[in-house]
Amino acid sequence: MNLMVSSFILVLAAVVSIFISRVMPQISVNYLSLIVGIGLFFIPVLSNHIENFNSEIFIGLIVAPLLFFEGQATRLNAVGKELKHIIQTTVGLVILALIVAGFSLAGLGLVGLPLAFILAAISTPTDATAMESVTNGLEMPSTEGTFLKMESLFNDASGIILLNMAVLWYANGYINYGQTIIDFIISAVGGVLFGFVSAWIMVLFRQVLLRSSYNSLNASLLMYVITPFILYYAAEAIHVSGIITVVVAGLVHNAEAQRSRLINAQQVHFAFDLVSMITEIFNSMVFVVLGFMFIKILVNEQFGHGSLNFLLIGLVLYISNVLVRYSYGRLRLSFKNRPAWIFALGGVHGAVTLALAYTLTDTAVGRGDFNLVLMAASTLIILSMVVPTIIFRWLLKPALTDDEATSEIDQIRVAMVHHAIDTVQKMYLPPNVKESVIFDLMTQKQRTRTRDFARAWVDVVRRPEFTGAEKELEMRAFMNALEQERQYLDMISQREVKYQKYVFKLYNETLLAESLVIGPTIFDKDKATE
Repeated sequence: MNLMVSSFILVLAAVVSIFISRVMPQISVNYLSLIVGIGLFFIPVLSNHIENFNSEIFIGLIVAPLLFFEGQATRLNAVGKELKHIIQTTVGLVILALIVAGFSLAGLGLVGLPLAFILAAISTPTDATAMESVTNGLEMPSTEGTFLKMESLFNDASGIILLNMAVLWYANGYINYGQTIIDFIISAVGGVLFGFVSAWIMVLFRQVLLRSSYNSLNASLLMYVITPFILYYAAEAIHVSGIITVVVAGLVHNAEAQRSRLINAQQVHFAFDLVSMITEIFNSMVFVVLGFMFIKILVNEQFGHGSLNFLLIGLVLYISNVLVRYSYGRLRLSFKNRPAWIFALGGVHGAVTLALAYTLTDTAVGRGDFNLVLMAASTLIILSMVVPTIIFRWLLKPALTDDEATSEIDQIRVAMVHHAIDTVQKMYLPPNVKESVIFDLMTQKQRTRTRDFARAWVDVVRRPEFTGAEKELEMRAFMNALEQERQYLDMISQREVKYQKYVFKLYNETLLAESLVIGPTIFDKDKATE
């Protein structure tokens, strides 16, 4: 019960931050979620019901589905083309960053060498979702963007294996290199194989259901949504990487969606909307938790190495990672100066870094050292978001934002609706049907007032239901009107290339609107009275 209440509060906080982001679109929702999480701590009636952080639950129930859906947004053949670079960045770059950051911390005398490598291992995974917060309103070059995305999908497993190695060093006083290499191979390769095979089996099973009389929309969607949870915990149970498993499973599902989207369009469309909602809420929850836990530890806990040492440690970790990434980009990936800095600063940290820090609660790491690691990791995450947010304003080109397109799209929307209304005005329709259709079309302009809706609602309550014939006329009026809207948008999309994305979004809205007004039951009432 306590976990359910805690989860509800976090979801509610995430929803609040999403609403605020609509009011303040110039600020990334991740930053707003961070602020909401900080504010949540200072509301005792809510913060007292937040359960203690559990890294296993956090990774399995929030991070795993986020990575699964992120993987599903990536084509499998794109991963094949970038396989060489993926191995370079998720193995070579990670190990190099670990060595430089670890010895930097120890060399400066901030912590002992084993704890330094624990901190360094936690600093290696990057987060594609967090990266979106630092490029808000900016255009990321495709080459650097692809490298960063591929890296963030697969480097989590490297960080986990290296962290386990560092923890054993901390506890036992020595490093078992051979066992670490074997563990890495088993975890990574096993995760790839298990993710591919298990996802392919689930895909085939769903495809059999789709082509049979036993298919159920709700059951199939539920099976799809719980896939990342099942695969993650199953992979962890057989001691392979659950993170890599869900990423590979997502890649397999990408190909499925491309080749079966029309076999049951309603199910696929609903799944896309459901995934979009889950991703937005879970991503916001990650940063709500980060803000909440950062303040909680800062206020309530004690540190073993000086109260503000974590700030310096976090700074050293961040600078070490940026310099290593820049050098690696120049020397190994053959980037020029500007792309190398974009690659270096684009290694943003987020959910996995926080979760890795919390895995230390079940290890031999002392309480004071654990709190130090947690706060240093939080400092690293915040620096990795704030610094590129500022510098990218000079490195990246501004993208066409929603605000800039709003005025033009509003004009297109209004003209589109007027084309539809002119079509309805020319049709022979009963006055009550024509009035109803025109009002509904007018609402597409998103300019009707609440009192207009109230009057229309009262009218619907008072008037008798349309007869079967009137329903048919209403449906045909909508079909003709919406067809005129799409013809107009098709013309505009060829002329206004700059706003093409937004025009196609309007086009999609008209298709959805038509699916709402077309139905097979318009004659049911008349048939019943025959």
